[in-house]
Amino acid sequence: MAAYKDEERGTWYVSFHYYDWTGKNKRKLKRGFKTRKEALEWEQHFRMREESNLDMTFEDFWKSYEMDMKPKLKENTWNTKEAIVKSKILPYFKDRKMKDIKAKDIITWQNQISAQRGADGKPFKPTYLKTIQSERMKELCKERNNLYEKQNDLKGQKQKIEKLLER
Repeated sequence: MAAYKDEERGTWYVSFHYYDWTGKNKRKLKRGFKTRKEALEWEQHFRMREESNLDMTFEDFWKSYEMDMKPKLKENTWNTKEAIVKSKILPYFKDRKMKDIKAKDIITWQNQISAQRGADGKPFKPTYLKTIQSERMKELCKERNNLYEKQNDLKGQKQKIEKLLER
């Protein structure tokens, strides 16, 4: 990954090649970043999204999810989602790769959340636990499954193309 300084405009840009869903080599150019770091983060996010790579960590997935979903949701909805994920989900799954998160890991996490206590020493209320466990984790797992299906579809398409070329 590389970012370049546009001396004329005083901003940063990224320029790179990637393979689209059909397997064609494409060039991507994006300009107007204030910092080099912003440009590199944008490129990384773009590549992860395009490649549907399940080797990314849950934290990287969360960043990708945030960039995708934040503009689509109302501010209060997003703030609730973000607070729950950052305080209850990320500490447990942050460094785990998406492909390595299994149902047993989610069940273990749910049991740990259920056993936790609030600041007042009382267990969390059932409605709060439901919000954390069912809605939030379900959404994130659904996104993970969509990435997995997209990745498998791409592999299937590539295999079909290779078979056609062999003929």
